[in-house]
Amino acid sequence: MFEIVAFYLFAFLTITMFSITIFTNNALYALSTLAAGMIFISAFFFLLDAQFLGAVQIVVYTGAVMALYAFGMMFFDSLSTVEEHIKNPRLVFLLSGIIALLIVIIFVSPVIGENVQANLPVHEQWGNTQDVGVVLFTKYLIPFEIAAIMLLVAMIGGIILAGKKMDLSYSELSEDEIENLEKEEL
Repeated sequence: MFEIVAFYLFAFLTITMFSITIFTNNALYALSTLAAGMIFISAFFFLLDAQFLGAVQIVVYTGAVMALYAFGMMFFDSLSTVEEHIKNPRLVFLLSGIIALLIVIIFVSPVIGENVQANLPVHEQWGNTQDVGVVLFTKYLIPFEIAAIMLLVAMIGGIILAGKKMDLSYSELSEDEIENLEKEEL
């Protein structure tokens, strides 16, 4: 029963976060909800007793979204254009608190309740985490290293692009100066 309730709650939250990501006009809201959606996806791994994959989901994908968040803040100067229009902030605060409480209860209830081990095919000498590591660093070592190099190149490229015009802020420029800069970039 616990797994069914948790699955539907996390499914609803994940779909909600990604819907906000798609339909919002604010870059910071989109990146924040994208990171929250990635964290909620990791909850499915934890429900399936794949703790290693859940932790990797949080560290790798949510970390990548946070790096994207930082680049978004640098590129778009989004803080100058944020205008909040929340009609009832107390209701939003109350609903956010209730959702946070439900998530905490869902994560804590298996620890408090019975510890029932699933019949998963785990190697006798070591656990599931070690099995994933052995396969990752033997059979899939080359794709793993290629992905790491691609991420490194993307990070260096992002840093170079961000550093080109760090001395300019669009919030301090007039509309004519912004148009001239955009024409120069083309």
